[in-house]
Amino acid sequence: MQFLARFFKLWPDPMSGRPAEPSQKFNDDRHSPQPYIKQKETPMRRLAPVLRQDGVDTDLIALIKTILAACKEISFRVGQGALAGVLGSTLDENIQGETQKKLDVLANELLKDMILETGVVKAISSEEEDNTVAGNPQGRYLVTFDPLDGSSNTDINSLIGTIFSILPAQAGLDAADPAQFLQPGTAQLAAGYVLYGPSTMLALTTGKGTRLYTLDKTYGGFLLTQEEVAIPSVTAEFAINMSNQRYWQPGMQAYVDDLLLGKAGPRGKNFNMRWIAAMVGDVHRILCRGGIFMYPTDNKDPNKPDKLRLMYEANPMSFLVEQSGGASSTGYQRIMDIQPVDIHQRVAVILGSKHEVDSCLKYHQA
Repeated sequence: MQFLARFFKLWPDPMSGRPAEPSQKFNDDRHSPQPYIKQKETPMRRLAPVLRQDGVDTDLIALIKTILAACKEISFRVGQGALAGVLGSTLDENIQGETQKKLDVLANELLKDMILETGVVKAISSEEEDNTVAGNPQGRYLVTFDPLDGSSNTDINSLIGTIFSILPAQAGLDAADPAQFLQPGTAQLAAGYVLYGPSTMLALTTGKGTRLYTLDKTYGGFLLTQEEVAIPSVTAEFAINMSNQRYWQPGMQAYVDDLLLGKAGPRGKNFNMRWIAAMVGDVHRILCRGGIFMYPTDNKDPNKPDKLRLMYEANPMSFLVEQSGGASSTGYQRIMDIQPVDIHQRVAVILGSKHEVDSCLKYHQA
């Protein structure tokens, strides 16, 4: 009974949304309690007041809340898994030539319909749609999104997420004209992702730093759980798909070879590799503890030397990372400086801890 009392004392109070504050915590030796050191806590504020504090326009706040409402529904469907009958693949392919998962289609339709219903969006562009979809011709915003990044992970109950970016609408262009989306990443008004994991988390930036929020299912909203994300500039973790190593360019080959040599190599320290096979999961880890994520150019398929989409993945993730003190590049150019030429354009991606990204770029420039 004494153990149970200690257990429930340590367990968070679900009604308050705050963790319990035990007087001591226990190490591996149950007979040697250590003084409990209270960590600095982030006030668990709701999303809208935080954005208003940053001076974000009310229409933009409403749009972000609508995107998150769709994501909450996606989170519920993901959590239901096979019970909701949404696992498995369809018989169709998207514009990228990838077999669509049932959840891909569901997530895309939810986001598309709810975003266009706001009346403040001129058009949307989705990774799952061949073309852009027009909304209100007088709308002030454009929205791009990857409705379900890492969707191949759904059937194994692993990390997936939704990535989105909001751009200003372009005057003088028709709502159905895809040319209005061809803006560099520096034009983004907001960007973020919702990660569907053990908890549902939001990473969001409106250009004043990156914050993390957690979905509180007791009231159905996102609460601020990390005020200022700061990516460590130095790291010993890297994320890359090693199965493609033989197809990489010489610079990336040499860089990863030196990482693998560890203390015996020119870097003089050991590195660990992590790979989730969902960009949203790998970037989330970098925001939490640093690291470098790479999906470089390769010659595996000469028609597709780059894998990740500029508008749906690279730009919004670069915005989040740069607003957290990190860096993002193709290996030769800052990603957010790229002038898009197509809504489904692909680019190489190297992003994360600034010092490590800079180290990687030196190999590309050698």
